[in-house]
Amino acid sequence: MGCFECCIKCLGGIPYASLIATILLYAGVALFCGCGHEALSGTVNILQTYFEMARTAGDTLDVFTMIDIFKYVIYGIAAAFFVYGILLMVEGFFTTGAIKDLYGDFKITTCGRCVSTWFIMLTYLFMLAWLGVTAFTSLPVYMYFNLWTICRNTTLVEGANLCLDLRQFGIVTIGEEKKICTVSENFLRMCESTELNMTFHLFIVALAGAGAAVIAMVHYLMVLSANWAYVKDACRMQKYEDIKSKEEQELHDIHSTRSKERLNAYT
Repeated sequence: MGCFECCIKCLGGIPYASLIATILLYAGVALFCGCGHEALSGTVNILQTYFEMARTAGDTLDVFTMIDIFKYVIYGIAAAFFVYGILLMVEGFFTTGAIKDLYGDFKITTCGRCVSTWFIMLTYLFMLAWLGVTAFTSLPVYMYFNLWTICRNTTLVEGANLCLDLRQFGIVTIGEEKKICTVSENFLRMCESTELNMTFHLFIVALAGAGAAVIAMVHYLMVLSANWAYVKDACRMQKYEDIKSKEEQELHDIHSTRSKERLNAYT
């Protein structure tokens, strides 16, 4: 029975709301980073194989350099939010009843209130950042959807001559003409390959992962706001208990003093 009560107490100290938000955050970040990285690699292969683009020599900022920068950004996002998820879980544990019983009300409410406020502001900023990432990730999804639609239309309409110019998406400069048309052999090979379909779906999954991260940030905001309200009420309760205890001690001292005065007067 003692072991059972200990297990129940441990389970009661787990911040389930923070745990669900952390799992959702890790899943979203993993999908975004993993699928986004592979989709960028597939984009490089498509540009080099079917659009016949090559890396520019030197320090010129071209599309391939930008893709390499995006990959490094993905590495940083994965590492940063792995650590941030752990910090939010620790904050959740320190605002549960089990930790409160171990360390006492005063320590939890004084430092926990400031920590909760700081995490609320930081999580709100991260939520806005993930909204921007979600909007940015929708751009390659839109581009690949156009390319997939052109491939589909060529199979439905015979003799259709459709072209896709990379200049309209800002991938290449205006003076550099890089387009592919349905009558070319490269276009037919690209539409028949599995690489285009795989890259398109990887970007869709990356977009879904970014959306899941936004939902996780909103969930964290609700959890952190509830935790902040809890420690605020606990702080007020602690002040009330201190004032009540002080008043009771003063009444006790007054009662003791009057009893002594009556005893001395009687004697």
